[in-house]
Amino acid sequence: MTGRRILFGGLWILSLVAVSFYGGAVSYGFFWGMTLLPVVSGMYLLYVYWRFRIYQEVNVKTIVCGQALPYYFVLQNDDFITFTSIAVRLFSDYSFVEEMPEDREYQLLPGDTFRYTTKLTCKYRGEYYIGIKEIILTDYMKLFRMKYKVPSPIKGTVLPRLIKLEELRSIPEIAAFLQRETALQEIEPDAVVRDYVPGDSMKQIHWKASAREQKLKVRRMTGEEKQGILAVCDTGRSSRDRMEYLPAENKILEILLALGYFFAAGNTRVRYLYAQKELRSGIVDGIEGYDAFYREISEVQFEAQNEIAGVVQKLRASGMLAECRAVFILLHAIDDRIMAEAGAIAESGRVVVLYVVTKQDITEYVRQRSVRLKVVTVPPEAELKEVL
Repeated sequence: MTGRRILFGGLWILSLVAVSFYGGAVSYGFFWGMTLLPVVSGMYLLYVYWRFRIYQEVNVKTIVCGQALPYYFVLQNDDFITFTSIAVRLFSDYSFVEEMPEDREYQLLPGDTFRYTTKLTCKYRGEYYIGIKEIILTDYMKLFRMKYKVPSPIKGTVLPRLIKLEELRSIPEIAAFLQRETALQEIEPDAVVRDYVPGDSMKQIHWKASAREQKLKVRRMTGEEKQGILAVCDTGRSSRDRMEYLPAENKILEILLALGYFFAAGNTRVRYLYAQKELRSGIVDGIEGYDAFYREISEVQFEAQNEIAGVVQKLRASGMLAECRAVFILLHAIDDRIMAEAGAIAESGRVVVLYVVTKQDITEYVRQRSVRLKVVTVPPEAELKEVL
């Protein structure tokens, strides 16, 4: 387009020279032709902008990250003149449309309609615009270009994916360790008391045992089982760049949902903990309770004030760890403070696994692993079945 403008400008200057030095009907005709042509082209472009129509739709009610959805758009010319050059531009940062060349230009004859049916896939969980962002209109002479903003762009609310894991290949030694502890627990007789956990009935408190150990103890009910697994989710936000935080947050929720399903499918109770305006906790007790867990996690909000180190500190002080054999902490960054908190939990007899969603090199923390503590790096764009 720049070359055409330079060429047209040169011809207009040439016509002006011809009028100035030679005159005559041919020179004046050449001059007025070169002068009026861009005016006519500009008016044509404004007319197309006013009369052009576009429609688009995603034919589903629920959008899930990573799933290909039926999608179509329609370009329509209801006028009596040809719309010569129409190019489509997409919201491509967080979604993509299959087999859709963005450099293609469409020409619509009078009364013509162009319908393009394909599939659209959303990359991340969250709320963002998808589909067509704008239309680029160009005149016949390729001198001017105008952007046509789509009047009603599609805003999708995208749910996270559910990855069904068959095994945790990233921590085989810890998985084996948990299985051994489970086998030992099944043949050990029930203890009379256990540590008090907020929510226990005051009638269950064993006052003599509490006085002897200087902390609240409650009677263990016959048949009561250890809760087993605790998953702690980092809901903080450490970046203002949407292209940085959105993939990491999406992956953290995918890991939480994958772990929840993996243990629930194995009939292992999972308690989960995360921060919103306040600490929130719940239990997935078998696969029948998983749908409610999925709906809750899909609505989790990430905020800068939700500092994970503070959440883990409150966890250690709450007594919630009393019934846990393993703690999974899902992070988008790791530091010495988090490692110290995780180490303290491991020293209390629990197994701790830190899944860190990051592109950075955290080898120095990975090397600090032990029998009860392991750090696993999860790249934001990785497939969970390959890294977990």
